[in-house]
Order: sequence, then structure tokens, then C-alpha cells
Amino acid sequence: MPHLLMATGLLLGATTAHAALPDEATLYKNPQCGCCDGYARHLERMGVDVTLVDDRELGEVKQAEGVPYGLGACHTVVMGDYVIEGHVPLAALEALFDQQPDIDGIGLAGMPSGTPGMPGPQREPYEVYQFRDRQESPFMTL
Repeated sequence: MPHLLMATGLLLGATTAHAALPDEATLYKNPQCGCCDGYARHLERMGVDVTLVDDRELGEVKQAEGVPYGLGACHTVVMGDYVIEGHVPLAALEALFDQQPDIDGIGLAGMPSGTPGMPGPQREPYEVYQFRDRQESPFMTL
């Protein structure tokens, strides 16, 4: 019986851990980019319904969404009231939607190894930035 209660508690914890994430997201990407598809699958495993858009110019999407110049990645996600730039780990997404800061979004520049959708181990700390009005500042380090 204690194992059943513990298993139930773990299961409930697993389902509520992602409760703050929005139900839907739109991921803008290059049609040939497989790691972007991997990130979409990662979000879907978290319970987010992802719409993939691969027929828009990514530079225009990033410009329209206010991503700071030079800090872009291979895809841009619009999720709830925020923009998520690149392969941002789940811990940063959860912090964003739990805290709901007055910013435009968060991002992780480039395509760092070990992030959701990217193969390999984590090689260095992930420096997740936040941005507002195209100006970036640190959000969190993972």
C-alpha cells in the first residue's frame, strides 16, 4: 500500500509539474531542420499542442517578435504571451510561466549540445536570456 501511495504521488507530481505551460504553441522553423522537429516533440511530451510553420522567413518572424539581433537560434516559438527563441530547456520554460515576468520572451542563442532536440551532452552552462523591446538581460543559468 505505501508503494501505491508513493507511485500515485509521483504520478500526480509529474502531471502537475507542467501545469503552468500553455496548451498550445506555434513553432516557426526551416523546413529542413530536424532539431526543430525534436524541440516540437519535446513540447508535445510536456502536453503542449504544437503547430509547425515552415513556410515563413525566419528573419522576419524574429524581427516581428522582437528577438534581439545576434541572439537568434534555429527556431522561434510563440507560446502563450511569450516568445521562446531556440532550444530553451524545460526548467526555464517552467520558470517563465510560473513567474510570468513583464518581458517579451526568453531565449538560448545558437544550438547548444544537450538541449531539448539537440544531441550530445551538455558541454557548458546554458545562459538563458530574457528580452523586452529587443534588449536582452540574463534570465537564468542551467
